Amino acid sequence: MIRVLVWNEYIHEKDPNNASSTVYPHGIHNAIAGFLGKEEDIEVTTATLDDENCGITDEVLKNTDVIIWWGHCGHDRVPDVVAQKVHEAVLNGMGAVFLHSAHKSKPFMRLMGTSCSLIWRESGDTERVWVSKPSHPIAAGIDTCFELEADETYGEPFGIPNPDDIVFMGWYSGGEVFRSGVTFTRDNGRIFYFQPGHETFPTFYDPNVQRVILNAVRWAKPDVRTENVMDCPNPPSRNK
Repeated sequence: MIRVLVWNEYIHEKDPNNASSTVYPHGIHNAIAGFLGKEEDIEVTTATLDDENCGITDEVLKNTDVIIWWGHCGHDRVPDVVAQKVHEAVLNGMGAVFLHSAHKSKPFMRLMGTSCSLIWRESGDTERVWVSKPSHPIAAGIDTCFELEADETYGEPFGIPNPDDIVFMGWYSGGEVFRSGVTFTRDNGRIFYFQPGHETFPTFYDPNVQRVILNAVRWAKPDVRTENVMDCPNPPSRNK
């Protein structure tokens, strides 16, 4: 079984004046957990800002193979110690999938070491997501491109390090382009960032988006898991 933790700040969906309360009445985390939980090889749990320690403890991370992270307006409410635990767990081999505005989350920014800035516009532009590396496992089962009727526009420049792979490129009806699906490796951990998923649009109900996230979970699961990658061992010479 692949043990997946879906983390969501869960702020917008609880606001009756925000459209996301209608689009995702049970929270984005439960929408994602809902389709992942139908897979026989995946075991899903969820956590939010409302949970003690944001639902993130050493024990929780030890028993998580892949974490999925959605955040937007509550990045600063995630304690630094929690972000550091996630950061170190990824370095030790836990997989991580960061969605949409999680590009500015504390764990993602620590893993990237850069500004992670971009340009954006909330105008409901249509987005066409193009597969730029069809041989990548995360693109399995996805056609040449798929279209989202409306999503928040993100645009270049995107302040991230050079990715290992650019799996998807996004084009918007307003003219912007964006590296909308990129992978990274940090020590033993695999990372995937996927741009679609603004809280006021039903993006996470789209079959193509669900397929990408499912593929990403299976791709990001650990091959190696350690507990002390941050240490610098000092072993004796093997030739003595």
